[in-house]
Amino acid sequence: MNKSSAPEVVTLDKIDKAILEIVQRDNKTPQRKIAELVNLSAPAVQRRIKRLEETGVIEANVAVLDPKKIGQSITLFVEVEMESERTDLYESAKRTFASAPEVQQCYYVTGEADFILIVTVKTMSEYEALTRRLFFENNNVKHFNTFVAMDRIKSGLSISV
Repeated sequence: MNKSSAPEVVTLDKIDKAILEIVQRDNKTPQRKIAELVNLSAPAVQRRIKRLEETGVIEANVAVLDPKKIGQSITLFVEVEMESERTDLYESAKRTFASAPEVQQCYYVTGEADFILIVTVKTMSEYEALTRRLFFENNNVKHFNTFVAMDRIKSGLSISV
């Protein structure tokens, strides 16, 4: 699917939604356990999960890491304002931000900022080097503003369905 086109909305019934609630909490929950919780057979749950994956409702099965446990103890939120609105320059910035391993999430947004980045690094020196690479060396970055997270209150990837 082309990400710039309007996404196709997938119709979910209450059983699909119940399955999604379970796998968002723990995607390693055995399908037989999910089947018990939603009152279906394990093969029926397997078929539904496969359909949810094939339609893109489930984008990926990932492990959510605690950044502090792996030495990425600094989380930063960065607003990036671009100079020009040329499509080619925006697409180039999107590719650059997406390819930086320190950038955990990147959003193209409305408002004063054009992008919001969520970044994790080990040290502020590492962040300084990243700013040189992503912002100072990019002639289309007009301004960036950094917020340092003092504490992580809630994080997660679950969406209410």
